[in-house]
Amino acid sequence: MQRKRLLTYAVMLAVLVLAGACAPVGPSAAPPDGVGGATTISWALWGSPEEVATHQAVADAFMAEHPEIRVEIISYPWNDYFTAMQTAWASGDPAAIPDVLFLWPTPRYAADGVLENLDPYIEQAGYDLSDYWPALLESAMFEGSVYGFPRDISVEVLYYNKDIFDEVGISYPDESWTWDDLLTAAEALTQVEATGQVTRYALGMEGGKFQLWVGQNGGAILDDMRNPSRCTLDEPAAQEAIEFFATMMENNYAMRDANLSQAGGDAAVFANGQVAMIIQNASRVSQFNAAGLNYDVAVVPIPEGGQRSASAGGAAWVMSAAGDNKDAAWTFLSWLQSTDGGQRLYTASGEIFPALQSTARSDAFLQSGNPPANRQAFLTEGENAKVGRFGYFAEWGELEGSVISPALQRIWAGEATPTEVLPALCDQVDAFLADRGYPK
Repeated sequence: MQRKRLLTYAVMLAVLVLAGACAPVGPSAAPPDGVGGATTISWALWGSPEEVATHQAVADAFMAEHPEIRVEIISYPWNDYFTAMQTAWASGDPAAIPDVLFLWPTPRYAADGVLENLDPYIEQAGYDLSDYWPALLESAMFEGSVYGFPRDISVEVLYYNKDIFDEVGISYPDESWTWDDLLTAAEALTQVEATGQVTRYALGMEGGKFQLWVGQNGGAILDDMRNPSRCTLDEPAAQEAIEFFATMMENNYAMRDANLSQAGGDAAVFANGQVAMIIQNASRVSQFNAAGLNYDVAVVPIPEGGQRSASAGGAAWVMSAAGDNKDAAWTFLSWLQSTDGGQRLYTASGEIFPALQSTARSDAFLQSGNPPANRQAFLTEGENAKVGRFGYFAEWGELEGSVISPALQRIWAGEATPTEVLPALCDQVDAFLADRGYPK
């Protein structure tokens, strides 16, 4: 079976020609499939080399505890991952379909029927759902059933380069910072040559995180992120927040979204000093620690009179409905999401803000001994996380990817202003929702 699996993946890779995709990692902590009664399950995920190394360590730890199960990692770069998974599902071959996957957004794939409903497994095992952050588990549910377990709660914090702040002579950010404080610091941190070339930006932030500003300002993308009836991005609170972000780009305080992507993403520009700050989740910690960067984190500045508005969502571990080793897959999946299993190991790596509250509040997270020093910033943002950035309905991925994001890209590129884009965007969103029968 293992030989068949590897051959199928090899064929799939050759067809896709996925640049940079990693071949299956063959761990040695458990005997090969069929030897000594071991069952092989495949585990698909994306990530940087540092993240994949952590995943491998997690797999090795699981196999040491469960020698009856062999875990075979299949990893891809983010840009290739979802195409590869869709191709695997489309093949209809159980040997080509990973047993356990990292996935987002879960409701979309659950609606397509490719994911296993976890409710029967949860009930039979007595798996405790009460330790998840409020609203977080809902991001991996569809029609009232659980289809995945979010690995972490993807709250963002403000990473800042302490050496650059010291060079400029400004104080480090803290919980008192407002948007005005951020702008003041950004003016000092940004470097522009006489020719107009920007040699250092204050901030690198992906355009897709725009809702953080919107939520902080009391706005929203839709009137209801579970069962929406209309778009609200053209309302004053949301428009003001989008204008705030767009103006930072216009003033060269923040990198434009396309430029950030072309430069290798926020991790690359932060590591090479091209930006002084980024707004990102915990996934960058291991990379920055490995590079020996002198950095710390703080909560994200909010507007005067605003609110913290991290989003209660995160990519989830899921099980394929067409997988051929579901009992073994559930054993692995539930171990991944246990305080003594995967949650502990991922927390120790510094790469996540844990999905389980008990793990997040433990010394394993707060007193790891590794940077960043101010890990409390993640906890503060987590305590204030809300339903906001992600739609908890099946068509959200299509709506965001085909309607909302392309329109906002015109703003991030400086091609149009928020007042020019947002009313027409909301008309498109409203039509999309009506065509699909929302509200339901």
